[in-house]
Amino acid sequence: MNAIRRTTLKAAGAAFLLASGLLHPLRALAATWNKAAFASKTPADALKSIGASSPLESKDILIEAPQIAENGLVVPIEITSNVPNTKSLAVIVEKNPFPLVAYFEFMEGTLPFLKINVKMGESSNVRVVAEAGGKHYTAVKEVKVTIGGCGG
Repeated sequence: MNAIRRTTLKAAGAAFLLASGLLHPLRALAATWNKAAFASKTPADALKSIGASSPLESKDILIEAPQIAENGLVVPIEITSNVPNTKSLAVIVEKNPFPLVAYFEFMEGTLPFLKINVKMGESSNVRVVAEAGGKHYTAVKEVKVTIGGCGG
């Protein structure tokens, strides 16, 4: 009797999550990958590939990163966008061989916050680009690296 009850409750719970829109497994599979943007060799090409050729400077994008990273293999970066209706955030490490290191899209109502670890080959500017309302906004922070992480 308990096994039937447990199975019924699991099925009912899963049906509720699917029906209410809280669980969309197929939506995760439908995500697209911008191969051209991640294969770009220059920051300008990466910006162009994500449709942000000339983003506007913004103080509403907050970048928390160490001023000096002792090891470029793991550089922690936290990003918060206070730009209203932020749809996406892109992280570009300007002197990396492939500058676009991360790109995230956000659903409406989601807090645009990231906490990532990036690999940096040398001291460089870290540029974050936020897309909101059909426009692109950017902020930059310099990170100095004492031991590079992108070398062979």
